[in-house]
Amino acid sequence: MRSLEETKFSILELAPVREDKSIQDALHHALQLAQHAEKLGYERIWVAEHHNMAGIASSATSVLIGYLLANTSKIKVGSGGIMLPNHAPLVVAEQFGTLATLYPERTELGLGRAPGTDQATMRALRRGHQETEDQFPRDVAEILQYFKDPMPNQRIVATPGQSTHVPVWLLGSSLFSAQLAAQLGLPYSFASHFAPRMLGQAIQLYRDNFTPSEYLDKPYVSMGVPTIIAESDEEAEYLASTPYLRILSMIRGTRGKLQPPVSNINELWSPAEKQYVDSFYAVAQIGSPETVKKGLNQLLTQFDVDEFIFTCDIYDTEKRLKNFDYLMEIKHQAA
Repeated sequence: MRSLEETKFSILELAPVREDKSIQDALHHALQLAQHAEKLGYERIWVAEHHNMAGIASSATSVLIGYLLANTSKIKVGSGGIMLPNHAPLVVAEQFGTLATLYPERTELGLGRAPGTDQATMRALRRGHQETEDQFPRDVAEILQYFKDPMPNQRIVATPGQSTHVPVWLLGSSLFSAQLAAQLGLPYSFASHFAPRMLGQAIQLYRDNFTPSEYLDKPYVSMGVPTIIAESDEEAEYLASTPYLRILSMIRGTRGKLQPPVSNINELWSPAEKQYVDSFYAVAQIGSPETVKKGLNQLLTQFDVDEFIFTCDIYDTEKRLKNFDYLMEIKHQAA
């Protein structure tokens, strides 16, 4: 089993829009986080695609990735992920081929199979498209071909895109993408930051069925981990009421902007709602640095992943940046 020091640390960013801040503030803070992560030595920062959500500003994912790439110099920047049912594969290849041409060796493409929104919004994003069980594998294969050197007489070539060899990951919260990633020999990231139930089963399926490829010679797995780290366990639990409120708003169908923390969270949810939030956040690491260090070591013992990709929904932006300081301190203390 690898140690925390050997495990890569990365960040997943949704550009959360806070109750008292603007969308522009959210996008500027996303850049601030990317620059901070680069200084701290994080492996990558990914941006997640969501639509029609007042509290998430990362809907134009490739545009935001370009903004982050333009204002950083070393850290890898990619999508976690592009929700492929919303897009024509050629458009995705051209967008990421352009980014990879401008910022070689730093652009990554993570692909997801869910729409990242509701059905009505999905139809508005890609009118007339009917998703089928075999559509996602076909679309992935098409994108992979666009990034390779063109075949003789290939009629459709992504320009930019051809010969850029953009690294492609598959993302998932079930067994489908785990099986496909294994079959194609691609790296796999499990969305345990919001859907941890099938994490162990998906990782095992991926590893057991992995086929070496031109992309990877052995399996590579990352897992999403929500984090809320503060000086004390008590302060961290208080700060964690912000993401709890976000999940609660999802349950109730009242999605809005990110809310400041509250001291009375137990008065605001029913026992069933609390159980749902606990399930949603089952792998979350909330507490002091020492508490979180123990928790991350337990996750490594259980799942032996190659990489953690961390989320953080702390409301205060300075405390949010500090959360990622704490994580790197934990990593280096493990040496």
